[in-house]
Amino acid sequence: MKLILIMTICALGSLLSLFLAYFFSKLKLVSFADYFVSFAVGTLLGAAFLEIIPHAIDLSSDVHLISMIVLIGIFVFFILEKLLVWRHCHGSHCETHSPVKNNDVKKGSILIIGDCFHNLIDGILIASAFLVDINLGLITALAIIVHEIPQEISNFSILLHSGYSLRKTMLMNIITGVSMLAGAFVAYHVLEALNFLVPIILSLAASSMIYVAISDLIPSLHKKTEIFETVKQSISILMGVMTIYLLHSMIH
Repeated sequence: MKLILIMTICALGSLLSLFLAYFFSKLKLVSFADYFVSFAVGTLLGAAFLEIIPHAIDLSSDVHLISMIVLIGIFVFFILEKLLVWRHCHGSHCETHSPVKNNDVKKGSILIIGDCFHNLIDGILIASAFLVDINLGLITALAIIVHEIPQEISNFSILLHSGYSLRKTMLMNIITGVSMLAGAFVAYHVLEALNFLVPIILSLAASSMIYVAISDLIPSLHKKTEIFETVKQSISILMGVMTIYLLHSMIH
């Protein structure tokens, strides 16, 4: 029953991201995806610090070990970005994903490979959270899906600009969504048998969320320096944190 719930939530999250990506691209509203980014920062940081890390500490009872794993995880994700071009760009002007460079089709392929790897990791993180507690799983899934929305909107737009047809772009995004399901399925069966790994996976989940928020999302927000934009971004971040806090209060 829990596996069905995990797979259903992963599938719905992927479909929601794909639908919004298609909707925003079709109506040429990609620039509005920036508003999701600030909210995603709040949900990711809120889920990491208010939910995932406390649960990991409860399961291991060793605060120093969990803190060390979180720290190591942040460094590992930095290395992965360097080696695997794992960039979570939320605009079309980053070095890796910029649609104005040459060899766009090859770049689009690299984007898909990176997105598949990213979604595979997300599936593992969601499954590990559900194995601890359904409520933790729901909050973790919410934070990850909210972060997926601006990423998929950006990826959708980049693939179209790279010369992919709408049909092929949709197919590529479906494939990346399937990788999340694969990650969740494998993690569920592996971690159920090796439950001592769950606190470690949760710590790495927190590392991933912190790293994505701090390294990828927040720098993209600094591109807009106007006071009004800064206020809107700050309010959206706080709304993301409060969403996680209120969910925590309601379901615990």
